[in-house]
Formats: sequence, C-alpha cells, structure tokens
Amino acid sequence: MAQQEGIKIAATNRRARHEYHILETMEAGIALTGTEVKSLRQGKANLNDAFARIDHEECIIYEMHISPYDFGNRFNPDPKRPRKLLLHKKEIRKLKSEIKEQGLTLIPLKIYFTRGLAKLELGLAKGKKLYDKRQDMAKKEAQRSIDRAMKNYRRG
Repeated sequence: MAQQEGIKIAATNRRARHEYHILETMEAGIALTGTEVKSLRQGKANLNDAFARIDHEECIIYEMHISPYDFGNRFNPDPKRPRKLLLHKKEIRKLKSEIKEQGLTLIPLKIYFTRGLAKLELGLAKGKKLYDKRQDMAKKEAQRSIDRAMKNYRRG
C-alpha cells in the first residue's frame, strides 16, 4: 500500500474518521499466527467493521478480517477470530476508565509494520451525529472549491 519512513501500511479504516471523532490515538501490538502475518504483508486485511473491547483486563479486537494465506495449509485460523492486543496494564486501565466514564469506543484506524512487527493504531473515539457528518462534508467541499479556484487563478 503506502510507505513512509520504514512503515509499511497493511490496511486502513477510512470510514472511521467519517463516522467518529477521534480524540486520542495509541499504538498496540497484535498477537497473530504466522500465516496471518504473511497475509497482512500481502495487504489482505479489512478493518471496516472492526472494534476493540476490554474484557478481563485484556484488550481484544473483534470483527477484523484477515484473509487466509493463499499458500497456507488447512490449519489456517478463522479470518474473523478475536485477536489480543498487546498493551501495558496501565494503558488498559486508562482506556477502561475513559470508556466507562465518557461513553467512548475503541476503533482500529490502521495496521502497519514497523521494524518487522505488526502494529495497530487504535483510536479512542466518540460517535458523530448526522449534522456533524454533514458539516464535515460541507467543509471538505468548500476546501475543494477553494483549491480549484486557486488552481485556475494561478493558470491565469
């Protein structure tokens, strides 16, 4: 997909920034099997419906789809199995308290490789209302029209 400074992005959740206000982001490791890592390196992951939850002092991601590796054997894991996120206990407790107090949710934003390790960017998010989405779309459209006008102005 895209590369920047030793980071290879395997998958992104483009819908997340449209559906949620992202208040804070953090990096977490993911507990994966060997064939899942190979499949991720090929960019065969989908984060669209994924979410994370804290259960029994562990952070777990649900509904993240990693396609089975093409050259794997019959022991390939289930594509939508829950996967454990690797966070420090202090970080998990902080997230748990913020989720409980403020009614926030954990949304995966992107999966990437850095120094050979699979990492997940996790966002602490609050859902947008319909009018917020309309307002954001209006801002984007206004910015596009400004950019278009500036481009035409520069041409002369």
